[in-house]
Amino acid sequence: MGFGSFAFRTLLFALLWWILTEGAMNSWLVGALVIVFAVLASRALLPGVSWSLPGIVRFVPFFLWRSLYGGVDVARRALHPRLPISPELFEHRWRLPPGLPRVFMANTVSLLPGTLSAELDEEHLHVHVLDHTGAFASELAVIEARVARLFGLSLVTDGSEE
Repeated sequence: MGFGSFAFRTLLFALLWWILTEGAMNSWLVGALVIVFAVLASRALLPGVSWSLPGIVRFVPFFLWRSLYGGVDVARRALHPRLPISPELFEHRWRLPPGLPRVFMANTVSLLPGTLSAELDEEHLHVHVLDHTGAFASELAVIEARVARLFGLSLVTDGSEE
């Protein structure tokens, strides 16, 4: 772990400790130990990742809009049962590298209207969809590309990079 990552994690956990203890100065003796252990645990559980600032700036509005749109669509389906509901389990072949980018995408997929990540394996993301006649396959490709930009990555297709 580089010094920048160590400093960022230390500041993040110190801020969290300060918030949790409501700024109580007498808590810092214990807090210092907790912060050290938290930094070490975070290093073991989540090694350093590369983020793209332009990717973050583009992803946040996309995330907010898709969250709103997904919620409205599911509510509309619940209130109007005549809308097409034809559930299916769909396999999306990964183009992201293993690790945090795949997990992040799997969690983000739930933003799509009527979709839910069901399982991750080495080759595929298994997605439960409410309506298999929709354009969810192209939406998954859009989300995967956005997540790749967020992490500053290139997507891999058939052993070659895009």
